[in-house]
Amino acid sequence: MWKPEKNTTKLYVLAGVIAMTLGIHYGWLIEPFFGHVHWLHSVHGRFCYIPIVIGAAWFGIRGGLLTAAFISIAVLPYVLGSDLGRDALIDEFTEITFYFLIALLAGGLVEREFRTRQRAEEMRLQLERSQKMSLVGQIAAGMAHEIKNPLASIKGAVEIVCDDSTSEADRKEFESIVLKEVKRINSSVSEFLEFARPSDTTMAKFNLAEIIRSSIRQVEPQMKKRAMRIESRIDDPVIVSGDEEKIHQVMLNLLLNAVEASPDSTDVTVTLQVDGGMAVVAVKDSGEGISEKDAGRIFEPFFTTKPAGTGLGLAIASNIVEKHGGTLTLKNHPDRGAIARLSLPTVESRAGA
Repeated sequence: MWKPEKNTTKLYVLAGVIAMTLGIHYGWLIEPFFGHVHWLHSVHGRFCYIPIVIGAAWFGIRGGLLTAAFISIAVLPYVLGSDLGRDALIDEFTEITFYFLIALLAGGLVEREFRTRQRAEEMRLQLERSQKMSLVGQIAAGMAHEIKNPLASIKGAVEIVCDDSTSEADRKEFESIVLKEVKRINSSVSEFLEFARPSDTTMAKFNLAEIIRSSIRQVEPQMKKRAMRIESRIDDPVIVSGDEEKIHQVMLNLLLNAVEASPDSTDVTVTLQVDGGMAVVAVKDSGEGISEKDAGRIFEPFFTTKPAGTGLGLAIASNIVEKHGGTLTLKNHPDRGAIARLSLPTVESRAGA
């Protein structure tokens, strides 16, 4: 059932418009300036529709009818007390009848619109619930998949370690496998938790150039093992406002993706520059690029082309960047490989906004 919104301000406004209408009808507002003129009554008759429509728009059919009834009762003393002929009285009561018809029409349209919006809102909420349930199912399936394989490795390794016939050298090897798989499970669970329940973002000023250099140093050992080089062109300083640790997480993700996508003995290029109030970081790999069928899904949760990937790294990174008012894109480079572009507002651009 339609329920009018409780709003004292609306009642005051409606009462004021009704009072103005009655003031015009009884000659309190216009007659002191124009005298008693014939067109004054016609103005009042049409002016009465305004508060009726307002009452219907704000409070539905009931509001419109109550407003029409109040105005009708208020003008009856004038109608019945005046020396009006039969035809004039019929005109007056016809006008009053139209007050109620206008109230029914306007109120009906308003309530129908309200019900339409209510159904649309219910459908939206139902769709959100369905999407959340679907996401829960994806998370559960993803976690089961990511944990099942390491657990199988752990089970097999523990059985070998517990076998009395296993040599000491093999025992140590399989103990390291157990430790490695436990770390893998912990890493997967941490990613799932970060995606499903992201922590609060703490905003503070920091130098983005320092974060990029720190991230590069972290991936350098992995690159040296594969005879890879990293080329960097970084403007310094570039001050942005955000969560330093989360942006560091995004940069590490982009760099690791670029390293994993590139063949051995190739280069990864990283640039940082300010363009139009935005700090733009570009990370280019030397891989094969993104296939057409995967181009539209790279930021989807749980989508991955890596055999051991969770498919959450870029989804989490995109979510972090959006919360910082920036953008993250990943496209093929015209020459070779793919290029990830991270754009964040600089402190100067935020201050000028």
